[in-house]
Amino acid sequence: MHAVARVWNQLEEILVAFLLAGMTLVTFSYVVFNNLYGVFYSLGDSLPFANDAMFSIGDSILYVAQEMTWSVALTKAMFGWLIFVGLAWGVRIGAHIGVDLLVRQFSPANQRLMAILALLICLGYCALMTYSSEQWVSVLYTVGTGAEDLDRFGVRQWHIVMIVPIGFALMFLRFLQIFIRVLQGKQQGMGLHSEVDDAVKLAETDKAETTK
Repeated sequence: MHAVARVWNQLEEILVAFLLAGMTLVTFSYVVFNNLYGVFYSLGDSLPFANDAMFSIGDSILYVAQEMTWSVALTKAMFGWLIFVGLAWGVRIGAHIGVDLLVRQFSPANQRLMAILALLICLGYCALMTYSSEQWVSVLYTVGTGAEDLDRFGVRQWHIVMIVPIGFALMFLRFLQIFIRVLQGKQQGMGLHSEVDDAVKLAETDKAETTK
């Protein structure tokens, strides 16, 4: 079981890194091609003996830039995948913001009950969204509509949005892991990122710097 969890964690991190790198690479390439052809046109004007070659290279780069209309659509699709993969990843590492100032005023036993209640709500929400989005993907699969600017590569809309039910299902499993740990007494709360702690640490840091 631990081996499966470890592989899952690694795949999650690899996919997040891949999507970030892919978005960066596609955007960078698009910007380069959209600005590089002007350089060769300028060289063609400055070097009469090589103007034909420079203009030819500039035309080729301009053609590639004009054909890269798919890059924006691909970046949006990858960003969407990053969001829904990041949902579960954020739950695992405690990146989601939790406002627990009121909950901390309760006794440890009541804090545990509040965490269980909150986790049940989160599990119910994830289950509902997984089911609803799966129905949506099924409709898109049946219709078979091509994705905007990506249909030339055979990409359909359902290829892009299928990450929605997958992302919510993965987040459901992450919340289920926390729920089990809370029931077993291995974890007190939901393990979310606390802005209160950040504010306290920032205030302590400012106070320490002021007293120096």
